[in-house]
Amino acid sequence: MQHPVLFRHALLGLSLLAALPQAAVASSSNYFESEDIFALEYAADPQVSPDGRYVVYVRNSNDIMTDGTHSSLWLIDVKTGAQTPLFADQFNYGQPRWSDDSARIAFISDRSGSRQIHVHYLKENKTALVSQLQKSPGNLSWSPDGKQLAFTMSVPAAPTALVKSAKLPKKPEGAKWSPAFKVIERANYQADGAGILKSEYRHLFVVPAIGGKERQLTEGEFNYGADLTWTPDSQALVFSANLNNDWEYQPRDSDLHQINLQTGVLTSLTSMPGQESAAVFSPDGKKLAFVWGNNEKVPYTNGKLKVMDLKSGKVTDLQAGLDRDIENPQWLGNDELVVQYDDKGKRTLAKVSLSGKLNQLTDELSGAGLPQPYLSGEYSLNNEVIAFTRGTAQRPADVALLVNGKTRVLTDLNEDLLGHKKLGQVHEINYKSSFDGEPIQGWYITPPDFDPSKKYPLLLEIHGGPHLAYGPHFSAEMQRFAKEGYVVFYDNHRGSTSYGERFAMLLNGKYSSKEDYADHDSGVNAMIELGFVDPDNLFIAGGSAGGIASAYAVGLTDRYKAAVVAKPIINWLSKVLTGDSYLYQTYHQFPGAPWENVEHYWQRSPLSLVGNVKTPVMLMTGEEDRRTPISESEQFYQALKLRKIDTVMVRIPGSPHGISNKPSRMIGKVEYSLAWFAKYRTQD
Repeated sequence: MQHPVLFRHALLGLSLLAALPQAAVASSSNYFESEDIFALEYAADPQVSPDGRYVVYVRNSNDIMTDGTHSSLWLIDVKTGAQTPLFADQFNYGQPRWSDDSARIAFISDRSGSRQIHVHYLKENKTALVSQLQKSPGNLSWSPDGKQLAFTMSVPAAPTALVKSAKLPKKPEGAKWSPAFKVIERANYQADGAGILKSEYRHLFVVPAIGGKERQLTEGEFNYGADLTWTPDSQALVFSANLNNDWEYQPRDSDLHQINLQTGVLTSLTSMPGQESAAVFSPDGKKLAFVWGNNEKVPYTNGKLKVMDLKSGKVTDLQAGLDRDIENPQWLGNDELVVQYDDKGKRTLAKVSLSGKLNQLTDELSGAGLPQPYLSGEYSLNNEVIAFTRGTAQRPADVALLVNGKTRVLTDLNEDLLGHKKLGQVHEINYKSSFDGEPIQGWYITPPDFDPSKKYPLLLEIHGGPHLAYGPHFSAEMQRFAKEGYVVFYDNHRGSTSYGERFAMLLNGKYSSKEDYADHDSGVNAMIELGFVDPDNLFIAGGSAGGIASAYAVGLTDRYKAAVVAKPIINWLSKVLTGDSYLYQTYHQFPGAPWENVEHYWQRSPLSLVGNVKTPVMLMTGEEDRRTPISESEQFYQALKLRKIDTVMVRIPGSPHGISNKPSRMIGKVEYSLAWFAKYRTQD
């Protein structure tokens, strides 16, 4: 017999589907066209109920009318696979979290006019507004007894002494003055996507699960942890934070702390040099697992899994010899954990026993990022049921279950759009760098209707980071390039993650350089040797760190007919002191301050090679980018114009660093790139 709650939800979904945001009309073409990007969907944040009976997940759909992404909550019956929307409206929902009795789902939504906390009662099919907050909440977490919800929220800071001492006249009623001055005194004063930061700090709060007044637990000029964990008795919260006075200058330091809700007493649980985070109690409450990363002034280190015995305080290293970055530990019983880590271009789940045994469960976590094939994916577990986002080279993320070692896919969110379309096929290629023989892994996408007897133009696409990684995952942008007849090649050059610390650190102090370009160049040569790439029809593109690498490359070689350099750093001497990441970047990716290491900064700058450039270059950057400010693109544009090299600058109004963060921007990025390449592409 059908579950009554699911039946009611099904009726609700049928009656209110017309209220959902207008979906894009997919192209009638049998190929992947630009307008199809508006119709893509993907799953995120799957959460298994404590009794293991249901999964609630966030279903993200692009909205052609608002040029945004609509997020809704859907419920899946684990046994039958039946799924229904919890709500059918035009509001946005996120962070679904189950109460321990599996009877309620807390979430954050704008359905009440602003982002507030709500609780949905599953059996009753009723939803309550729990909070009335002045600021947007985050990091939602249920107390084990189901009585309270913890969350974080930004709180305005008190005016500084300088601001209070300024003797400003009172503005007359009705007067029209210029906007008030912005007085900046903090070291960490800007962030990409947020602009100039408001004078405020993130604090911890609780609110009754049945609704009521929120209570602030922390105070002071610190940002308290984003990862909240309740003690098993519901009396305290554990979180990660750096509470040192110099915290702004310590970007890779944080300890685990515990705050008692009744007394307000704050206790430090760890004090290791480095970062302790992602704390989670074992089911019996006797152990605390967490992730630790060292604070060396280097660009990359692995996260390590540690377990603390709460009675003795002894900390044990688990899988200390695993040369991978461990994340998101969750307990599977009292003697075993599940963790995730990236391995050779794939995101992996594995079981780790307290005795040190490691067993891989799946490497299919994927699909949460639509533009490029970056590693991504999320999971949760309860009652020995693991839910995760599963993607492939042909599909964005769906919801899948891992039960008794077997994978079962529960959704097919894009089959209606992509099931009848011919997509580019993804293939793996392995080769050695000409610089030092280092093995490099890469992939290439062949166009639909690919004929290996023909010659195709090749597009080298370089990933960002640089300490990130691509893999055999779905990419809307690369599928569009493939559809237009390009073989798209991408590699995980030295510095990429998922290959261990040694490989990542090969780029230390050399980003960008002749060394990492050799990895790309060798891959292009390996592709030509396959026999279907036209060596006289080569193109290059990349964004962020990939934009730096592509700009550097055209200063080293003229083998590419045209380049698209997206959101690059052109002059490290200027970037480090204008971008938002200077507190970290100056001392972790460089030997020191730019005024003390001018030659080092200059040698790593594409601007140092601009006198060699012959390749036509399109520059593309968001006008609100604070990670790689548009002034960097302007320097390259003006330098190339002075040299009379064909160049164009595409500015994206209102866009931060993520220039594909809206469907229309993703489309614009691809289509302008295609138009630029077409100008120089030799046709058959």
